Amino acid sequence: MTEIQIHDKVFVPFIDKARIDVRIAAVAAAINTDYAGKRPLILGILNGSFVFAADLFRNLTIEAEISFVKLASYKGVSSSGNVITAIGLEENLNGRHIIIVEDIIDTGKTLHTFLPDLQLRQPASVAIATFLTKPSALKYDVKAAYCAFEIENKFVVGYGLDYDGLGRNIPELYILKD
Repeated sequence: MTEIQIHDKVFVPFIDKARIDVRIAAVAAAINTDYAGKRPLILGILNGSFVFAADLFRNLTIEAEISFVKLASYKGVSSSGNVITAIGLEENLNGRHIIIVEDIIDTGKTLHTFLPDLQLRQPASVAIATFLTKPSALKYDVKAAYCAFEIENKFVVGYGLDYDGLGRNIPELYILKD
C-alpha cells in the first residue's frame, strides 16, 4: 500500500484488506450468535455501506434478508449537517429484527435523525453495525452494537468511503495525509 491522490488530497495507508477481513468476520460471528433463529433484516445505508454490507452479509450463516435506504449528510470532507433521504424503505418492518449497517458513525446525526422514523414502523428490535466509528466526533447518543474499527477523528477513504465520489472502490482504508 502506497500513498494515493484523490482530487486535491493525498491519502496514506491506514488499514489493510487482511485486517478488514478479520474484523468483518468477527462482527458477522457476533451477529450470527446474537440473531440465531431470528432472521434479521440487514438494512444498509447507501452509498457508503454497500461494500461493508455485502462483505458482512456474505459472512452471515444465519437466515437474513438485506435491503438498503439512502441517507446522506456529507459534502467534500465534512458533514453538511443536513440529512437527506433519497431512496425510501419499502419493506414492512413491523415485528422484524433490524440491523442497520453503516460505513461510519462520526457525529451520529444521520442515524439520530433516521432512527425515530424507523421506530415508527414498529420493528421488534433495532441494532447498529458499523464499519467505523469516531468516538471523539460523536455529538448524538448513537451506539453501535457491532463495530469493526474505532478510529480517531480523521478523514478516511476506501472500502466504500469516498471523497467527493471517488475512492469507494479501494479495498483498503486510507487516511488523509497531514
